[in-house]
Amino acid sequence: MNKTDRLLAIVLELQGRQVVRAEDLAARFETSVRTIYRDIQALSEAGVPIIGTTGTGYSLMEGYFLPPISFTIEEAVTLLIGTEFIEQRFDDDYRDRAHVARRKIEVTLSDGVRSETSRIRKSLRLLAPGKQAALSNERENLDKIRRALLDGRKIRFHYSKKITDSTGSRHSERTAAPYGLVLVEGSWMLVARCDLRQDIRHFRLSRMAELIELDERFELPAHFDLREYTPLDDRHLRVRLRFNHDIADKVKESNYHYIEDMKEHQDGLDVVLRVRQLDELLQWVLGWGAGVIVLEPESLRNRIREEAQKIVNRY
Repeated sequence: MNKTDRLLAIVLELQGRQVVRAEDLAARFETSVRTIYRDIQALSEAGVPIIGTTGTGYSLMEGYFLPPISFTIEEAVTLLIGTEFIEQRFDDDYRDRAHVARRKIEVTLSDGVRSETSRIRKSLRLLAPGKQAALSNERENLDKIRRALLDGRKIRFHYSKKITDSTGSRHSERTAAPYGLVLVEGSWMLVARCDLRQDIRHFRLSRMAELIELDERFELPAHFDLREYTPLDDRHLRVRLRFNHDIADKVKESNYHYIEDMKEHQDGLDVVLRVRQLDELLQWVLGWGAGVIVLEPESLRNRIREEAQKIVNRY
């Protein structure tokens, strides 16, 4: 990064934070603290109102804001793709805001950058997910949960969960304190403290119904940080499968979330998975037909035989 770019980046850092130490700026831009001192002096001489406090750091004078800056073609494409993604996967409120933001970005571009950005975007496409009815329900729940998060209020909803040892499902009413929302493999998940379980649980928004925001308030625990939160991994069952060579590429491209390791050799593609219940894999394994064989455990081999016999009997 050259000096001009670094000076601009320093102002942006100061603009986005209340106080920044010289040591943090040096680490951020991979340079020495002495260089940061010289950069701060250069910015001050150029008229940028920087306030320095010994032992604390640097800050911008209140009210100072950097005038709009220009975007490179790559930056503009990145931002516009981001707004398109939000329009597809977020609720109506954010979708409308993303549309407005996209228009604002486009009008700030120079004619040359706008033309080149448009040309590049025509070569890229984000396909909206299918199952519009389910997606509509997910968006509606997303909007309600987001508002409850902002209000600091609990929610109540009916939840449908598949029963692993049968083809049915069970329904329950839950009251929960919403801690955060996570987009996992195209599906929105709620991380919340469930009153029924008295612990943190995860809920798929697509399985929620009759969701309402309650008057009861909650406080997010001081130690909880969604960005650092890692759920307990309770997938203790190890499964090993072997796929035929002719479908190996399709298996690799499936990006199945239970897959832990893959290794291809002369006999086929060996895949190792970890799950909580063997039935979680049943439909996925059967979907590959005769192209896959269960190496272990024997209990899953038996379940596959049983299901295969049921299919034969049905036909």
